Amino acid sequence: MSLILILIPNSRPSLRHMSKSYKIEACVETYEEALAAQNNGADQIELCGRLDLDGITPQRTLIEKCFKNLTLDIKVMIRPRGGNFEYDSVELEQMMEDINYCHEVGVYGVVFGVLNGKSLDLEMIEKLASAASPLNVTIHKAIDDTTDIISETKKLVSISQNIDTILTSGGSSTAIEGIPNLLEMIEATKDHIEIMPAGKITNHNLATLHNQLNTTGYHGRKIVGDLTSSGN
Repeated sequence: MSLILILIPNSRPSLRHMSKSYKIEACVETYEEALAAQNNGADQIELCGRLDLDGITPQRTLIEKCFKNLTLDIKVMIRPRGGNFEYDSVELEQMMEDINYCHEVGVYGVVFGVLNGKSLDLEMIEKLASAASPLNVTIHKAIDDTTDIISETKKLVSISQNIDTILTSGGSSTAIEGIPNLLEMIEATKDHIEIMPAGKITNHNLATLHNQLNTTGYHGRKIVGDLTSSGN
């Protein structure tokens, strides 16, 4: 009896088709980057304007273009300006209007954060989260600017009805440096809010980080490679 040898091409599957127990969220600011993130295997994107200012609310034309042409989940940054995270009444009203617009478009979620000094402004966060419901709500890295990140995390759990995710580097400049706090935050929010580590997470260190944190999602500018590269 002769044997038939079948050669299987040595192709590398995209992250989207690899078995994994966590979501990959790419931070993008253009349609081209969003498309590259989708093609490179991201599960969802955080769509921002002006990443040189650490992200503000993107132009509505960009939101609509991404929503109409992409298939992955889209979260929209809700931030009226760069700088700190304390907002006046006019800026807060603009955030409400942008959240309402995201409802109209039908995106997956919104991302925001509000501080009162070195603490979370829980009253305003609760109002914005309620207005955003049933969209997915992420409280962003404003929490990293608070005095006691663990205490502030527990406060969010107490109002967690409309809050799904906390995006954080554990109060450190990188997620790897923030691992001790991230582990404590994951424990504090168990079964209530997802902790999504962020801060210099790339396609090169993601697996190592997941081995230590074993959480449900990760965020990064280069988490599926350099999206500004012509090679992507």
